[in-house]
Amino acid sequence: MGTQRSGRGRGAELRSGVLEWFGKGRFPVYLAPMAGVTDDIFRGICKELGADVMVTELVSAEGILQADGRTRKYTEFSEFQRPVGVQLFGADGGRMGEAARKIVAWKRPDFIDLNFGCPVNKVVARNGGSSLLKDCPLLAAVAAGVVRAVGGQVPVTAKIRIGWDAQSINAVAIAKTLVDCGVQVIAVHGRTRSQGYGGVANWEVIDAVARAVPVPVIGNGDLASGADLARRKRETAVAGVMIGRAAMGNPWVFREAKHFLKTGETPAPVRLEERWNLVLRHCRLVVDSARHGNERQALTAMRTRLMTYCRGFPGAKELRHKLCHVISVGEIEDLAACSLGQAGLGG
Repeated sequence: MGTQRSGRGRGAELRSGVLEWFGKGRFPVYLAPMAGVTDDIFRGICKELGADVMVTELVSAEGILQADGRTRKYTEFSEFQRPVGVQLFGADGGRMGEAARKIVAWKRPDFIDLNFGCPVNKVVARNGGSSLLKDCPLLAAVAAGVVRAVGGQVPVTAKIRIGWDAQSINAVAIAKTLVDCGVQVIAVHGRTRSQGYGGVANWEVIDAVARAVPVPVIGNGDLASGADLARRKRETAVAGVMIGRAAMGNPWVFREAKHFLKTGETPAPVRLEERWNLVLRHCRLVVDSARHGNERQALTAMRTRLMTYCRGFPGAKELRHKLCHVISVGEIEDLAACSLGQAGLGG
């Protein structure tokens, strides 16, 4: 990878004329869509901490068309989160387009995003997500169907992986096909479907995609610090980046990244008190939004998230064990007080 620019790549966003978050001098940082993670509450937290663009958890087009209340819930977002896109998956362009029209009518998102990258078996088994990387005609039919349905109302974007496996890395060809179908932004996760989330993201392929198409390309993979973002901005032609797993336990990564991009300096580590305050706030918001106010059920579902938040805390191993059993906010408040006290920070 080098710094020499072609006529395409990062500057191409200025020709799209639609997506204002790619305006002159901007380098947007997206929160990646993650099933079971990037719900309405977590997106709001990340927005407060500096994320520029939100994308919902992936939503089943068929669930939308069947008027599934649970599926529709995934399309909800607050005005504060804008610009925000709703991400759809499916394998029928007509049905996907119909679902997209419904979503636009309900919420008027800033864009509709198409998922061609999810590696999860239950999505791939339904011919969705990254399975479409193996079937370019079907992928094109899906993309074109959604663009026809909503392209005049909101932009259509897409997220892909670099290929199905190491023997079929086809991200450049897929990206060109998507552009031909009218897709206006492409996010590229630098792993194949076969890699899942293992191994190392291939930023050479991401860069090749960014230089090959005349629309903004968003790079995703192995971004965990401001220095990581600055390097990819410096060394590739991407128009922005997308942070996923690194934000799960450290949503402050967006604040750090913005600070580093502006100053070239890494800010001081987030204090333990601030970390615990956010954990507690997140828990209270989840409980407040829980169906019928079921605190136990809400926090049982939060346990994995809590353990992720607490990586690197003093006494983290013992703390994670205790968090596996919490059923009330009061218990978490007690754990926070104990943790801060052990660190000499208690009141």
